[in-house]
Amino acid sequence: MKRVALMLAATLTAAAPLVSLAAHDHGAMSHGDMKSGGQAAHEEVVNGVRATFELLDMRAQVKEKMPRGMKETHHVMVRFTDVVSGKKITEGEVKVKIQGPDKAEQTRDLRGMQGHFGADFDLSKKGKYGVMCKFRVKDGTVRQARFWYTVK
Repeated sequence: MKRVALMLAATLTAAAPLVSLAAHDHGAMSHGDMKSGGQAAHEEVVNGVRATFELLDMRAQVKEKMPRGMKETHHVMVRFTDVVSGKKITEGEVKVKIQGPDKAEQTRDLRGMQGHFGADFDLSKKGKYGVMCKFRVKDGTVRQARFWYTVK
């Protein structure tokens, strides 16, 4: 029994970097060089779940040039935390819709990646953006968060 447990632990340890790499690869561009801004664009508690949003300007964060043909300018990331236990919530379904200053809308399913959910959006126009998020975590309850974000 110990032998099986050791073999399983060794296999999982060896596979962890590959799983992490596969989960991280979510587009033509790697966000590995991006650093969290450290400052939340918005944070609110919805039915016992704290949702913390960051909108990272990829043009300012990526060291190399943006890939040709890529129109997305910002990485939208959200972290969820159970308010009672303080534990991070890393499983669930997350959808974000952003309405730009020109009233154009973009909708994306956010994917789980390295402790947060994220996707890339085009926020290239200056002005006020409406950010609407619908999410369902383990308990099955659908929650919503909304806020305004200004691009200067």
